[in-house]
Amino acid sequence: MRGSSGKSQGNHYTGRNNSVDSCCHESRPNSDEQNKGSKDYLEEVENATHANRTTEKGPIPEADDLERGPPAIERIVLSVGGMTCSGCERRLLKALSGIPSISSYETSLLRARAEFDLDTGRLSVENAVSKLKRSTGYSLERVAEDDGQVLEVLVDNPETFCIQQKPHGVRFLEAVTQGNIKMVRIHYDASHVSPRDLLERGFTEPLKLAPHRIHPDIVASTRQSQKAGTLFLFVMALTIPVLIFAWAPIPGPKLVYNSVSLGLATIIQLIVAKEFYPTAYTALFHSGLMEMNFLIALSTSTAYVVSIVVFAYIVNGHPLSTGSFFETSTLLMTSILLGRFVSELTRGIAARSVSFRSIQQQNALLIIGDRGATREIDSRLLQRGDVFKVCPRSRIVTDGKVVLGGSEVNESMVTGESIPVAKGLGHTVIAGSLNGNGELQVALTALPFENTISRITSLVEDVELSKSRAQALADRLASYFVPAILAITLIVFVVWILISIFVRRQSVGEATVHALTYAIATLIAPCPCAIGLAVPMVALIAGGVSAQHGIVFRDPQKIESARNATHIVFSKTGTLTKGEMSVVHAEYQGQSPQETKALLLGLVAYISHPVSIAVTKHLRKERGLEPAKLKDIISIPGKGVEGRFQQRVIRAGNPRWLHVESLEHVKTQLETRHSVFCVTIDGKLHAVYRLQDLVRDDAPGIISELVSRGISVSMVSGDDDGPVQDVAHIVNIPRKNARSRCTPAAKQDYIRDIQKQGGRVIFCGDGANDVIALTQADVGVHMSRGYDIARGAADIVLTSSKLLGIPIIIDISHAAHYCILFNFAWAAFYNVVTVLLAAGAFVHVRIPPAFAGLGEIVSVVPVVLIAFCLKCKDFAGKFRPKRIQRRRT
Repeated sequence: MRGSSGKSQGNHYTGRNNSVDSCCHESRPNSDEQNKGSKDYLEEVENATHANRTTEKGPIPEADDLERGPPAIERIVLSVGGMTCSGCERRLLKALSGIPSISSYETSLLRARAEFDLDTGRLSVENAVSKLKRSTGYSLERVAEDDGQVLEVLVDNPETFCIQQKPHGVRFLEAVTQGNIKMVRIHYDASHVSPRDLLERGFTEPLKLAPHRIHPDIVASTRQSQKAGTLFLFVMALTIPVLIFAWAPIPGPKLVYNSVSLGLATIIQLIVAKEFYPTAYTALFHSGLMEMNFLIALSTSTAYVVSIVVFAYIVNGHPLSTGSFFETSTLLMTSILLGRFVSELTRGIAARSVSFRSIQQQNALLIIGDRGATREIDSRLLQRGDVFKVCPRSRIVTDGKVVLGGSEVNESMVTGESIPVAKGLGHTVIAGSLNGNGELQVALTALPFENTISRITSLVEDVELSKSRAQALADRLASYFVPAILAITLIVFVVWILISIFVRRQSVGEATVHALTYAIATLIAPCPCAIGLAVPMVALIAGGVSAQHGIVFRDPQKIESARNATHIVFSKTGTLTKGEMSVVHAEYQGQSPQETKALLLGLVAYISHPVSIAVTKHLRKERGLEPAKLKDIISIPGKGVEGRFQQRVIRAGNPRWLHVESLEHVKTQLETRHSVFCVTIDGKLHAVYRLQDLVRDDAPGIISELVSRGISVSMVSGDDDGPVQDVAHIVNIPRKNARSRCTPAAKQDYIRDIQKQGGRVIFCGDGANDVIALTQADVGVHMSRGYDIARGAADIVLTSSKLLGIPIIIDISHAAHYCILFNFAWAAFYNVVTVLLAAGAFVHVRIPPAFAGLGEIVSVVPVVLIAFCLKCKDFAGKFRPKRIQRRRT
């Protein structure tokens, strides 16, 4: 089950620590204490994140009664057909909220998708889907969530194939039919069985892979666009003869032409009725909502009835001054369908334009044997241990490490770094990045379903299902739209009847028909879609553009709020510094340094904190040194790590935690600009290490840029005062804004104090001891290393380790905010002017009812184009020349 985005995940975070005097809570593999951390620290994280827990995505299920037992929660993902506007999405949300067994629901109009948690102990999946269908009128299709890795194979009889005995490593078999293609989805555990072995030898006969599956969201969007386009073309073909009969000087009896027009208009009305009436009825009587489909149904029905009334006057020999009305009613219906088609098409194009799925290569050149022979295989058949070849000017299939060759690789589509990166032996490469003119042989480190592209795509799509406060406001405004338009239409109708009768001296029949033309135009010309799409369209494009700059927003609200930052607080190690520490001095106490080294190596060898990594590298340089086998290893964020060897307690980390900071030689080390790491055995000091770290090359320039914008910059660290002040001096952070010896709780308190004074804080960190600070900050940014994307407490994840992402985040937030304001302004302007034109407020200018249905095109297309402006803006452009010039000098 995919985790929901937001800060409520903070207590599940398992990222790397960033304080120099603490170690990550990763411990020795296979140890029972692998994920165990400080109890007090976990309580702090829980308390911090509990206050930020949100229920905007639906109610959180309460504990169930004892008789029925605990709930059996299953995450259900549905592809939704028929959602065309924000009103449709509100209908679905109301239906979801009306089923008690459903919780944590999320919907997306742009992705035509709904996700929710279902208590299958109370309601089956089939019954839940059936209830939703009845209350919404939408077509709902469940999207299968992958359990482990999945292979789709072609078989003649899927049902028979699925009942056979499963090979080792296969979780389950699932029969699937897509059109005329029959296939079976094999869900398997990639750590127990390889895909090629499974395909070639896992079953009684070799199997053939099915074609690559198109993502359900794309399928649903394409299907909906094709349906709207087909319907429009068919109705347009029926409308053209009606227009010819009405407007062309064709000789012959007009009554015959009008009779044919009546028949064609009736056919069109039946088509429109089938398309809009059921959904309008369902929304009104099942959900109590009046939405755009209701206005369409009402206006088209009125136009059709008016055309029949006008035809009756013509048959009786008393034609009205308005002439025939069939061209008006049929053209109205055609223009409505055209608007619906263009709206569907533009939304689909916008969603696909920012998708990362297109850069995932479908084939790979597998290297066979030691001579470098290659065989082209489907990328789904890659398995652990494979080495693949990357040809010049081709995309890299999946994450890996270079084992042969050299080249320059463009990683801009993943990390936002436009300058090609030199790659050689031992360097890592990222899936989807574009190779230069060299040739590489790469050892696979991540399978395609778990590589960088998959992780970024998953994070971005999770955000698209979330709703921001601006979106909630837009939805609330849109909910009042239809009732307001109905009230205005009624007023327009009454006013024009009175004007026609008492001012223009028309008969009651002519006055009624004349007033209805204004009423129909007023009813259908305004469009709430621009209001409903003003925020999600910008969020969609902004999220995609951010990901292309190596920035992933896990909370859509932060796309809007990051621009308000007044303070940016950085952690030190791994954030402002490279996190690649090295030991510059080691001093041992006692009579057995070798024993101390062996115990220390056994304690920190499997800890991924920069200090532990540096000490491990330093110790492994000594030949013949073997790590001792310690037990009960516990990493304590902000302090250090401890373990047991026989009956002895070994601790390593912060001198203050170890209570040795007052010792003379330790005090001397603390006065240097280096980080200090101490080791005690049964409370006695046995070793002192001094380590250094390098400041990131871009840190001084980025901090200067932030300060020039009027943003206050601070640094907090668990390290001692010497190295903290040294880094602060290098990056131009004022001494008063550099805090040393900070525990995780102290970092939180520092941010809270800024917030109490009215400040809005962005906190940037990269470790487990930053979880509380990331949660407390208004915007939490996680500094990622390469393609190791964290899913922790942060609101934003940087897929690149470049600090350039911080000002880009603020720039994108400002740009997105302006786009949203422009969209709201356009929606307000369009609807106000349209209502006035349709209602006849201007004497010589009006919107005729025949063309009122084009309102959806005129209102929605500008919203999409405004959002697309984000794709045309180079947010990192003004920073890059400075960085290039610095490299050259």
